[in-house]
Amino acid sequence: MNFFKEKTLLITGGTGSFGNAVLRKFLDSSIGEIRIFSRDEKKQDDMRRKFNNPKIKFYIGDVRDLNAIQKIMRGVDFVFHAAALKQVPSCEFHPMQAVQTNIIGTENIIQSAINAGVKRIICLSTDKAVYPINAMGISKAMMEKVMIASSRNLDGLDIVICGTRYGNVMASRGSVIPLFVDQILASQPITITDPTMTRFMMTLDDAVNLVLYAFQNGSNGDIFVQKSPAATIEVLVNAILNIMGRKEYDIKIIGARHGEKLYETLLSKEEMFSAIDLGSYYQIPSDARDLNYEKFYDTGNSQLTKRLHEDDYNSNNTRQLNVSEMQSLLLELDFMKRISRGEPAIAED
Repeated sequence: MNFFKEKTLLITGGTGSFGNAVLRKFLDSSIGEIRIFSRDEKKQDDMRRKFNNPKIKFYIGDVRDLNAIQKIMRGVDFVFHAAALKQVPSCEFHPMQAVQTNIIGTENIIQSAINAGVKRIICLSTDKAVYPINAMGISKAMMEKVMIASSRNLDGLDIVICGTRYGNVMASRGSVIPLFVDQILASQPITITDPTMTRFMMTLDDAVNLVLYAFQNGSNGDIFVQKSPAATIEVLVNAILNIMGRKEYDIKIIGARHGEKLYETLLSKEEMFSAIDLGSYYQIPSDARDLNYEKFYDTGNSQLTKRLHEDDYNSNNTRQLNVSEMQSLLLELDFMKRISRGEPAIAED
């Protein structure tokens, strides 16, 4: 945390789950100032009352508004770019809104940060950006391309622009775990899409630690991925029922929804070819060749052709949790600890 001593950190989309987790981790450190930038004044007011700390400065605005971004970027040392439209249905119904926020908004943040002399920019992406089949995933895939393209040709500038990619964070607002808990508490059937569907299992602390790892170790254009376990929806539901002391419960299978995959992928086959195995993480280095188009069209790699027959890294071939392991992981979450004690079900901030 010495990197942040007396420094100013800007978190875009800072009133979300990730921003709250960063504040919990950073406020007792020697960081100088944390700027929270978001559109939601109600969430900002809630956060202001919750943390009540003079290190936090709140700014109302939208990543689409270049003028607002340029003003708040002055004096910033580091940026964690978490602002995004993340809900699959809303992006499907309003794809241009996803373009405006996830793609153009990212371009605004990065270029403003470069102009303001920011030293580190970490852009947060999602597993849905790999082999995307919905508008949210496509827009986040393009966000990654904007990040990588912006990281080129920064010679002479003391700046690093890199990213992270991870799946759904357990018990965050809008995720499936609070939904299942609410259905159980309301004595309603649990609605699941497909019991064999798999998802990566990641905590908010994991998400923050991945960003910090990228911050400390990233080079321009890198994307970092945590090696995460996965579980089927059936395993997840049974673990929740065990924690809540429900032996028998009505489960309704509704089928996969529009824009939803049976399993998610964190690294494509093509990325696995160049990925660096760091133990707990993968590092995907960017293609750092210059803008000479001939290098892309005329120069191939025979080893890549061989490797393309290998597997990608997805929630179906990573380590699979059983019910007991899933239950233990759930009980690391404050949300599920409260549920196990019979306290109100409040999703992670």
